[in-house]
Amino acid sequence: MKVFVLALERRLNGVAMFGACLMLAIASSLGMYQVITRFVLEQPAEWSEVLIRFTLIWMVFLGIPTAFRLGAMVSVDVLYRALPRAPRRALETLIAFAGLFLLAVIVWFGIDYAMRGSVQTIIGLESFSMTWAYAAMPVGALFAMVGVIGNWFDPKREELETAQ
Repeated sequence: MKVFVLALERRLNGVAMFGACLMLAIASSLGMYQVITRFVLEQPAEWSEVLIRFTLIWMVFLGIPTAFRLGAMVSVDVLYRALPRAPRRALETLIAFAGLFLLAVIVWFGIDYAMRGSVQTIIGLESFSMTWAYAAMPVGALFAMVGVIGNWFDPKREELETAQ
C-alpha cells in the first residue's frame, strides 16, 4: 500500500510540477510579448496581462503540492524540535489531518466558486469563462492532498535542514 501511494504521489507530483513550470514559462513568454508590443511596437495587447495573471495563479496552485510533499507548508518547527522522537509521529499525523482538512475546504469551495464563475467571462478574453481561472483552486488542492498523504507516509522536513 505504502509503495503504491508513494509511486502515485511521485507521478502526480511530477505532473503538477511540470504544469507549474509550464505556466511559469507561458507567463514569462507572455510578459516578454507584452513588453515588446507595448513599448517597442506601441500596440499593447490587452489580453496578455490577463492571461499572465491567470497563468501565475495556476502556477502557484500547481506548485503547492511540491511544498506540501517536502513538508514546507504547514510547519510547527519549534514544537517538532522540542518533542522527543516518539510523539513526533503523532504531531505529523495531526499536521497531515489539518492540512487535509484545509485542502478539502479549498476543494469544496473552489468547485463551488468555479461553477458560479461559469456565467462570467474573462475581461480581455471574452470567449473564455472564469471557470478556467477559478478551477486552479480545487485542482491544485487535490494534487496537494496527494502530497500531504505522501509526506505522511514518507516524511520529509527539508525546511528544518535548510533553516538558519
